[in-house]
Amino acid sequence: MALRLHNTLSGKVEDFQPLNDNKVGIYTCGLTVYGYAHIGNYRTFVFQDVLRRYLKYRGYEVNQVMNLTDVDDKTIKNAQAAGLDLREYTDKFIEAFEVDRELLNLETPERVPRATDHIDGMVKLIQKLIENGLAYSSEGSVYFRVANFKDYGKLSKMDLEGMRAGARVDSDEYDKADARDFVLWKAHKEGEPYWDTPLGRGRPGWHIECSVMSMQYLGETFDIHSGGADLVFPHHENEIAQSEGATGKPFVRYWLHAAHLIVNGEKMSKSLGNYYTLRDLIAKGFKPSAIRYLLASVPYRKQLNFTFDGLHQAQQSLDRLRNFRFRLRQEKFPEGESAELQARAQAALASFEKALDDNLNTAEALGAVFDLVREGNTAMDEGKFRDGDRAAFLKVLESWDRVFAVLEDNDFEKLRKFGFVKTVEGAVTVDAALVQDAATGTPADESYTAAVLAEALPDGEIEKQIAERNEARRRGDFARADQIRSQLAQAGVILEDTKSGTRWKRK
Repeated sequence: MALRLHNTLSGKVEDFQPLNDNKVGIYTCGLTVYGYAHIGNYRTFVFQDVLRRYLKYRGYEVNQVMNLTDVDDKTIKNAQAAGLDLREYTDKFIEAFEVDRELLNLETPERVPRATDHIDGMVKLIQKLIENGLAYSSEGSVYFRVANFKDYGKLSKMDLEGMRAGARVDSDEYDKADARDFVLWKAHKEGEPYWDTPLGRGRPGWHIECSVMSMQYLGETFDIHSGGADLVFPHHENEIAQSEGATGKPFVRYWLHAAHLIVNGEKMSKSLGNYYTLRDLIAKGFKPSAIRYLLASVPYRKQLNFTFDGLHQAQQSLDRLRNFRFRLRQEKFPEGESAELQARAQAALASFEKALDDNLNTAEALGAVFDLVREGNTAMDEGKFRDGDRAAFLKVLESWDRVFAVLEDNDFEKLRKFGFVKTVEGAVTVDAALVQDAATGTPADESYTAAVLAEALPDGEIEKQIAERNEARRRGDFARADQIRSQLAQAGVILEDTKSGTRWKRK
């Protein structure tokens, strides 16, 4: 089955066929770095990472560009409020974004360009639009003349004649010929950063940034452009108008958009107290891998209702998968293999791939793997699992994790690497100064204690302690063995002694 993706441009699910053999060019709208990214941002970024990983899984060579918007109204306003130079201010949040991406196991795109490094390209594109009769100057600013681009509205299906100044239409505080027109270059205002250019002193509009960065690294026509559904209009609509208006060529072949994330059934907002950054969730004791799992579990075109119950369930699901993989790796099974179980593993792998081929249906892909886990555990418990079945089942888990990227239990190491947690005299604590929301300054939740952090113990550490316990039992030191069992229980790890050895699982 061919990979099929929903194309916002056509409104249909289409077979995916890249322009150049097996090479895929992808542009993903990245972060506007005026603050820490929130979980709504990361819902989209995780979707984009699943897309990237599955394309690679299917044998495509991926060239992904993710921009960083480091000059716009919000970055300028916040930098001024902080009394910092724009570059100094945005550097802080770019560094934080890089840390967050590693915590969430997001692969690094081939290029992550900053808007302020591409001003010359923006000026040249704007000059081309002026030459083509699609842009005009007014009091130092330059605007795109929407009425002169006949295909305007083809992505968002907007009625050009019905558009009025108001919601979702740029209403810049500059003089323009038509309320529908949007700004390409903003004339300098006192106190704002600026660039001296042939267009005059000023700075770029938001939309032009993405047109320039995408075409510079991917060409005038490329395969996939993705982002959140809120970007369809006006941002992506304006990108099409600018790019095609300048080149006369189709800009993007497949447009993919992720649906919104809501929190407990409501729109996320600071005023409602349901606005969360990744660091807020870490401060509440949630693992980055569980957060990634939850964000990936709902197909990208469906709205995701984010809840803390859902996060707890995500962690339990992850523990179930990890425990099953541990059984596959460590338990002893009778020699031979089961033709029935071998066929079941092959069918699960095929179902997993079929689900993702169907417009990245992550829910169905999860279902295929969990059905196999249930059947595998049952076969093990009933003594029907054979040593020769081990590799086939492990292959399914490893294939699944090439896309979902959550099975490796390395949350604790990552949190320690970036200084979020530290060990002092054997006790694990959180550095509240690092794990906090920049806007509210709220420190880490007091419930984020050593006991909660201990749940992030990696598999290797658990197995090391189990080996120490087994050695203590062998030499008759049952007090030490009981102490280790108790410590692991406090960390949320339950031990079960069986004839084939000690098994463990997380609560």
